[in-house]
Amino acid sequence: MKILTILRKLGLVLSLAIVVSTVSAGETSTLKIPKAKQNFSAEQACVEPTDVMRRQHGLLLKHYRSDTMRHGVRTLEHSLVACINCHVTADEAGNYPTVHQGSEHFCRSCHTYAAVNIDCFQCHTSQPQESFSADMGPVQSD
Repeated sequence: MKILTILRKLGLVLSLAIVVSTVSAGETSTLKIPKAKQNFSAEQACVEPTDVMRRQHGLLLKHYRSDTMRHGVRTLEHSLVACINCHVTADEAGNYPTVHQGSEHFCRSCHTYAAVNIDCFQCHTSQPQESFSADMGPVQSD
């Protein structure tokens, strides 16, 4: 048990030393996040404050995925489709980046920076849907 505690502390110290040496060497990378196309509403830019979305978007998506899959609740507020339609922007030629190529894709830009895998797009599209309906409501259950 003591060995695990020592190893954890050693790992923390080593991680901190790497960060400090990188910062002191001036090698910090800046995260370039593509801007959203529009605000969610007149009162707020996104469905949640920026700090909440940066830290908890994965939990929000999982929670609302459960509501959608188990209860048929479909809303725009935490919809992955709405996120993609707003945040994934076309380049100068009008082409949309894919999450699998390049770092221009909104999701990939942060996930690459944080070294986190993206598995949403194994099933979902990573590009905006032109025929997206803004008046999605709850799915009627039989």
